[in-house]
Amino acid sequence: MADDAEKTEEPTDKKIEDARKEGNVAKSQDVAALITLCVAFGAILLFLGFFKERITSLYIYYQSFIGQELDIKLLYKISIKTLLEMCFMILPIALAVAISGIIANVLQFGFNFTLKPIMPNFGKLNPIKGIKNIISMKKLIELVKIVLKVSVVFAIVGFFIYSFLPELKHISILPLFKQLAWIKDKFIILFAAVIISFLVFAIFDFFIVRFQYFKGLRMSKQEIKDEYKQMEGDPKIKAKIRQLQMQAAKNRMMSDVPNADVVITNPTHYSIAIAYDSSKHDAPIILAKGVDNIAFKIRQIAQEHNIPIYEDRQLARALYKECELGDLVPRTLWSAVAQVFKFILEQRNKK
Repeated sequence: MADDAEKTEEPTDKKIEDARKEGNVAKSQDVAALITLCVAFGAILLFLGFFKERITSLYIYYQSFIGQELDIKLLYKISIKTLLEMCFMILPIALAVAISGIIANVLQFGFNFTLKPIMPNFGKLNPIKGIKNIISMKKLIELVKIVLKVSVVFAIVGFFIYSFLPELKHISILPLFKQLAWIKDKFIILFAAVIISFLVFAIFDFFIVRFQYFKGLRMSKQEIKDEYKQMEGDPKIKAKIRQLQMQAAKNRMMSDVPNADVVITNPTHYSIAIAYDSSKHDAPIILAKGVDNIAFKIRQIAQEHNIPIYEDRQLARALYKECELGDLVPRTLWSAVAQVFKFILEQRNKK
């Protein structure tokens, strides 16, 4: 019993599918963050020319107010213009980041649309359960990961910014566009370093998340047995159903015996009832077959309905082995069966 209670077995496909329906999937936030950062960085580089045009236009717009007295109305006008330009520049980056976030999740666990995670669950309001969720090994690991990532990223950013400081005194005297070009170059270097660090985090986090996910879905042997019973049905019930099906098939078979033209026996263990209608089939058809008690029952019904019983040990065994109910007699046995029908016809003619 102790072994059954231990969750030592890998989750079944049904267990994983049920977890997906609940919104429980193996999702690495670091992988999503890495893809989002890469897309955002690429979008920024792609739209640099566009940004330059908008910033230049905004700069010229500001210069047009040189010499004018600033009042509330003018400040409001400048603020609205600046806000619109900023939104216009941010919009393509925001769209690219939003789409990349969706793609990042689909790449990890496929498309999975479910509303269960956002459905109200009053069980989550249990304070004891909430404290257990907060104070857990999983939360502790997440906290350590966040602290480690933030520390490393700050260290990398600080290192590169410190290395850029000596150049500032020379850059400050350059024209605006040269300063922007210098900022662009340093931004690329800084962002590349951050992305490399996130790549390392994402690789580790991906495997850690998947390990924890499948570990959390592990099942006990009893759970696997119960799941099998739910999917396939209780073996006892299945056996009972199979028994009823066999009994029903047997009853149908026995009801067909009176329609037979002859019953071939061996003579005690095997009985095969066959019939031949040239207007329906090209060969005789097997109506019933059985061994021992069933064979005896077939012979008994045949006697009650005056159906001829023909003894042929080899033919009876061959028909029982090679044919199922409803099958036509195979070509290899046509000759032997024809001899049976010939004998029966001769006996009828004598009578």
